Amino acid sequence: MKMLSSYQSGLGSFFLEIGEMGKFTGRYFRELFSMPFEFREFLKQCYQMGNKSLLLVSVTGFILGLVFTLQSRPTLMEFGAVSWMPSMISISIVREIGPVIIALICAGRIGSSIGAELGSMRVTEQIDAMEVSGTNPFKFLVVTRILAATCMLPLLVIVGDFVALIGSAIIENIKGDVSFTLYFNQVFAALEFTDLLPATVKTFFFGFAIGLVGCFKGYNSKKGTAGVGKASNSAVVFTSMLLFVLDFIAVFITDIFYN
Repeated sequence: MKMLSSYQSGLGSFFLEIGEMGKFTGRYFRELFSMPFEFREFLKQCYQMGNKSLLLVSVTGFILGLVFTLQSRPTLMEFGAVSWMPSMISISIVREIGPVIIALICAGRIGSSIGAELGSMRVTEQIDAMEVSGTNPFKFLVVTRILAATCMLPLLVIVGDFVALIGSAIIENIKGDVSFTLYFNQVFAALEFTDLLPATVKTFFFGFAIGLVGCFKGYNSKKGTAGVGKASNSAVVFTSMLLFVLDFIAVFITDIFYN
């Protein structure tokens, strides 16, 4: 009975948090379309999330291209299909692997940073002080960060995909003596608009999820300084789960419309 009661309590807490996040999302859209807009803070957050994540995303993409090509090449050689390597790598990275892996990396880099920053401001009563002084902390802190994450993640994914293809091209040049010109000619011949559009559109939703969960966890942080670490950790875990759900929905919808 105690186990059942604990399970019901945990399930109830989960649905309660989902409801609170729904209210949080509704408030975000109300504040987003109301004036004034904190444009300077938005640009600052774009720099913090975009420029300072660029090196991490580039290194991740480069290693992804190297490893994926090295792992795939022996299998394709068994079937005499090495010539399909550029097409397979490019479609796999652009459609699925690149957006998901880079979104997960950004969830750890951006989501945890937002959760810790807003959590620290909450427990040190800086947010309460902003409310007392007449500033709208939700618009200044939350709206700008969610919008910046939504705008920056697609750009980071594009950079990561490109660097991953460069890494793959280097392996093909070394292992298969394939020139960079030939490799990228085959890549661009294989990619179609139906590969690029859904993959790009879903990255906006990935960025929105990262910003939303990070802000929600940090803005509602409790229990003193221990709550800051919990907010940061739960933001990454919850965002990672949400990204896989969003990716499944995106793939399912894409399959309906394009197949």
